Amino acid sequence: MKYPFHVEHTEVSRLSSVDFSNLQFGKLYGDHMFVAECRKGKWTDCRIIPFGNLPFSPASSALHYGQIIFEGMKAFKNAERNALLFRPEMNFKRFNISAQRMAMPEVPLDLWLDSLHELVHMDQEWIPKEQGCSLYLRPFMFAMDRFIGVRPTEFFKFLIITSPAGLYYPKPVKVMTTAKYVRAFEGGVGFAKAAGNYGASMLPLREAIEKGFEQILWTDGNEHKYIQEIGTMNVFFVIDGVAITPELDGTILDGVTRDSVIQLLKHHGTKVEERKISIDEVFDAHQKGILQDAFGTGTAASISTISHIEHKGNMIALPPVNEIPFSVKLKDELEGIKSGALPDIFNWMVKVQSKLLVEAE
Repeated sequence: MKYPFHVEHTEVSRLSSVDFSNLQFGKLYGDHMFVAECRKGKWTDCRIIPFGNLPFSPASSALHYGQIIFEGMKAFKNAERNALLFRPEMNFKRFNISAQRMAMPEVPLDLWLDSLHELVHMDQEWIPKEQGCSLYLRPFMFAMDRFIGVRPTEFFKFLIITSPAGLYYPKPVKVMTTAKYVRAFEGGVGFAKAAGNYGASMLPLREAIEKGFEQILWTDGNEHKYIQEIGTMNVFFVIDGVAITPELDGTILDGVTRDSVIQLLKHHGTKVEERKISIDEVFDAHQKGILQDAFGTGTAASISTISHIEHKGNMIALPPVNEIPFSVKLKDELEGIKSGALPDIFNWMVKVQSKLLVEAE
């Protein structure tokens, strides 16, 4: 291995205390975590250690200036009980795009893949067997300079933690637009998985939940006209047989699930348009009876059907789930590929393999 790993096993596993039949998203964590440090561009101190709290200075720059990025990934098991990763190199590329935007060091591909493979191999018994469940993986990096002052930093920590998880949205979601708040402008950090993007969305999200909605359907900051994404997902609309999703204009995430869905739709002969789409176009399509489906896509949420959309006091309801021909079928197919129940025609799945185990032999 190019980056030597130190491995410390937990003394007592918490696995036996987990009720895998009643998993909630983001509530439980695996036995181990990966930690590495980068000082002045050099990666060192790569470790897999028992999951636990981190000691760091209250002067750490990430706490004061928000220099934090992250990714979301999942691990699965197929019928042969092999642990599998879903498109880890696409997450790697996006993580480093976020790192570039936030003036952080890029993680080398060898380090990214080795850390994922070794950690998931060690905690593979944490991968749920239950349908719709998975082992959620959260790689993240933050600045650690002990300095109160705005400047590019030189000391960073990179970690990966794991969490056995159930469905993020157990039922179709209700979303609403807002003209009071803005998620992202061109030239900003909307395309990066930077922590501040999500921190700024907490107040609008709380207000949406108080009104009976699960999420915000974000629109552009200039006219509040063109749709960007949902707080936890990219978004698709199927209008008169055409799947339309907002283009990657620098304000939205280049979602791994988004890209996968585009490939699946095209494979099945559905026309896909990546372009600007206004909220008025969506409401007009609904009025004409040609809005066939609306759904969000994301690693945590997978593919989630949208049941209602509210805009400026007007509400539209989408067809019941059993009448929707696109999102339900797409979700079943994508989850089938991830679990190994369906052929992996796109070569998305990567079998988890331990280099440490091979070296030990």
